[in-house]
Amino acid sequence: MIRSFRHAGIERFFRAGNKRGIQPKHAQKLSLQLFALNRAKSAADMNAPGWFLHPLKGELRNHWSIRVSGNWRLTFAFEDEDAILVDYQDYH
Repeated sequence: MIRSFRHAGIERFFRAGNKRGIQPKHAQKLSLQLFALNRAKSAADMNAPGWFLHPLKGELRNHWSIRVSGNWRLTFAFEDEDAILVDYQDYH
């Protein structure tokens, strides 16, 4: 289950479907990814084809990333079986 967010726009989209704060062209894929993340029990559950799951380094050590589109990523960490600190960012 998703327990916390870092990005207000992605939280608003997840909770209410409001696209303000996200790239509208990403909405369909983000919807699938957030649904999967909400059901995931570990980062490994997010290893879907084309999502390019990988661990992050540096300040975001212990966080994971999946590709949304281009340079846009959905990043998150897991605490127990809950996703935390879910973020939506262009980090490359």
